[in-house]
Amino acid sequence: MLQTLSIRDFVIVDTLNLEFEPGFTVLTGETGAGKSILIDALSLALGARAEGSVTRAACDKAEISATFNIAHNADANDWLQANEIDVDDAQLILRRVIYADGRTRAFINGIAATVQQLKDLGEYLVDIYSQNAHHSLLKLTTQRSILDAFAGMSEPAQQLAAHYKAWYKLHLQRLELEKNSAAYADELAELRDQNRELTQLGFDAENWQAEWDDLQLEHVRLSHGASLLSGTEEARELLSESELSAMRLLSQVQHKLQSLREFDTDLGEAVESLDSAIIGLEEVDRFLNRYLQRTELDPERLNNVETRIQANYNAARKYRARPEELANLLSVGQLRVVELENFANDGELAKQETLALNACNELANKLSVGRASAGKVLSQKITQEMQRLSLSGGQFLVQLTPQELSPSGLEQVEFLGAGHAGVMARPLNKVASGGELSRISLAIRVSTAQQGSVATMIFDEVDVGIGGGVAEVVGQLLKKLAEEKMGNPNINSALANQRQVLVITHLPQVASQGSQHLRVSKSLVGNQTLSTIEALDNAMRIEEIARMLGGIEITETTRRHASEMLGF
Repeated sequence: MLQTLSIRDFVIVDTLNLEFEPGFTVLTGETGAGKSILIDALSLALGARAEGSVTRAACDKAEISATFNIAHNADANDWLQANEIDVDDAQLILRRVIYADGRTRAFINGIAATVQQLKDLGEYLVDIYSQNAHHSLLKLTTQRSILDAFAGMSEPAQQLAAHYKAWYKLHLQRLELEKNSAAYADELAELRDQNRELTQLGFDAENWQAEWDDLQLEHVRLSHGASLLSGTEEARELLSESELSAMRLLSQVQHKLQSLREFDTDLGEAVESLDSAIIGLEEVDRFLNRYLQRTELDPERLNNVETRIQANYNAARKYRARPEELANLLSVGQLRVVELENFANDGELAKQETLALNACNELANKLSVGRASAGKVLSQKITQEMQRLSLSGGQFLVQLTPQELSPSGLEQVEFLGAGHAGVMARPLNKVASGGELSRISLAIRVSTAQQGSVATMIFDEVDVGIGGGVAEVVGQLLKKLAEEKMGNPNINSALANQRQVLVITHLPQVASQGSQHLRVSKSLVGNQTLSTIEALDNAMRIEEIARMLGGIEITETTRRHASEMLGF
């Protein structure tokens, strides 16, 4: 649920901090005062695209922060957990910074995020219905989504789309196999030969690189075997075997210094250093002796190593790869062989395709049953709401037209409407009157909102084209929507089931029914026009409703009328 909205240096807003309550909140103001600024700012905090310059004149950036309580918002909490973002005390803060040069930054609970992440998370927080939403209602995809949500079939619909995609992939593979069976057979034969040849190189697939490196090192050692042996023997000769060997000379020096140490103990340090040096040389001599004992020329092993290395280079040239890439070539080839063998395995691919198609049909049939049942209920419910909106005799129908299996099911969903009695229901995009379309759209939103899991709903001047008694009914509908409970009825928490409805309106009949009233106004400060939003008390509400009723000149009669509408 939306708790606060802070705006700084945005369009014509200097600094604005708003607090929101549960229930029905109305936002009013004179034309041009900037009522849409709140929606625009909140939309940016929810990941909307920033179009054009939104920073206030002479400012380098605009900042928007929205705070939500998500204690009972399971979807939002699941998303945050999946994205490893912590939440303290069920408080979620979305922050957006838009710079004058067009750059933008996003934050979720102080952690840098992408705009797309704001948008994904925002879908679980707020639903915004604007005049433009009427246009989205004209799309068949939107109508189908509304019906599926009302029927509780959104998840099966998503599953069907995924299953259909999997089936269609298998279907195309089978058609391709039938068309290219000869080519696949040739490819399978070539891959089997390639894999057999690479396997015969004798490397372990998982340790190919390490074994190839070891083989090259062994080749270097074996090919220089004679040099290693002669060099090691020469080193031992210089170290310990000759009469002028290093160890004998050092022993002579050691003996000389030991005798001199009797006359000057300061030479003791040099004697100790020589002792350590001689011990170290003795260790080296023993190591070289062991090395000579275990090392011998091995022409046969050298030949085997050279043969393996040459075979590896030959295979690399043949398959136009580096020697170290042959492991991956073998792995890819083995996977492709399995795939081709499945294709050719006595109709295995056709069997998989049939199973996938059966799964699609099962989901599609389930979806059809749910849509048919929910379509009747939704048609009746919206038709009833239309009567309340002065569309007497009007009718709403959910039309299901059978079609071949598609990612969306076995039927095309389309909403039909008739504004009054004696008129045949037609697709919504052919409803002649904009006022009728506005009221039908509102009836749809009100009738289906209960199925939504989003606590905060914002209606941006959806009552355009409506007036008189109809406007009062619209206000009653929106108020009723705000009072209705949502969520899990088993949760004993007022906040868990409380809905929040914010309506931007120019109709006093709607504004008078709000439990919280915000007013937008603008004024000239210095040489700048600034917009402000303030919460109204009872006296201020009377003046605002009177202004909406009476225009420029407000009389006592108008004030009494306003007070009566407000119930004061």
